[in-house]
Amino acid sequence: MAINTAAFSPKQFQVLIAEQDDFGAIVAAGGNAYHALDVDSVGFPSLNPTQVLDVRSGSRVLQKEDFFQDVKASVKEISVSGTATTAALDMLLENIMGEAEGSAGGVYSFASDAGVQSVGKDDTGQAGTLLSVIFSSPLSNSDLAFKDCVVTSLTLNGDVGTEGGRVKFSVTFQTGTLAEDLSDDSISVDTTFAASENYFMSGWSDVANRKMYGVDDLVLSSFSLTLENPATFSGLVSTGYEIVSRAGEFSAVLDVTAKYDANTEPLIASFNNQTQQGATAAQASILNNDGTLNDGLFGISLPKSILTNVAFNEADVMMLDISVKAVGDGSNALVEVAC
Repeated sequence: MAINTAAFSPKQFQVLIAEQDDFGAIVAAGGNAYHALDVDSVGFPSLNPTQVLDVRSGSRVLQKEDFFQDVKASVKEISVSGTATTAALDMLLENIMGEAEGSAGGVYSFASDAGVQSVGKDDTGQAGTLLSVIFSSPLSNSDLAFKDCVVTSLTLNGDVGTEGGRVKFSVTFQTGTLAEDLSDDSISVDTTFAASENYFMSGWSDVANRKMYGVDDLVLSSFSLTLENPATFSGLVSTGYEIVSRAGEFSAVLDVTAKYDANTEPLIASFNNQTQQGATAAQASILNNDGTLNDGLFGISLPKSILTNVAFNEADVMMLDISVKAVGDGSNALVEVAC
């Protein structure tokens, strides 16, 4: 075999996602095309095979008969980051909030009293609650596909000093189903990234709705929202795990860096003196252009939150790092995100 002189740029690789119709099927919900994420770079997924490399009795070295590997009882993890665009963000937010495709109307929320969410083999009416993720290679017949994926972590962030405050994302998918190649499959892919699909911190021009823990009129330098919805996989069969459950804590944490001034200074005392109970409005955190989240406009709302950190940040001018965690109040949503 002669050497191969062909080479590929890392930028030629793509990550594609689509909402599934059924558990175990790499089919876009409703026949929709796969959508290419606007990623900065493509890293290899964690396949996490179970390997046994223990030397058995009777030898000082590992023998070929001693080696064991299993890929069925493993959870595969895929992490990517890039620019948050509308079509991709719609699917990511729907999935981590546990909402079915097209059910949220551009405003995605997680209820304060949400229970355990489960989806599995032979379930009906589950269209859009699972994702297929494809690592698309420029080399023919080399795509790697993951079905029955759920988003377990999603971070949305922006910094006014980086790309003009354009909103970026980092996402982690997990699946308990076997990975497979797509060498014989033909898929439809939408790779268009329109400028109108981007979101910017400059969209939050209404200072009354740049608010942390009830304090508005913030002058922001950066923000980061992290949503966590862990998954548990159970019921091992020949194709991997047959049930995906969401039983752990769903958490929403919002961090911002804001200018230290007469508006933000009281947050130091609030952090030191906050109590378990308090008026919901007095502990609201929102980053939006008005008091209501709207489809097509990027916004974040934590109707009730608690301060987890307030600290000086020494920049060209003194800033404050402010962190809050969403808490349920029994009636409002825990967290809402619009895009």
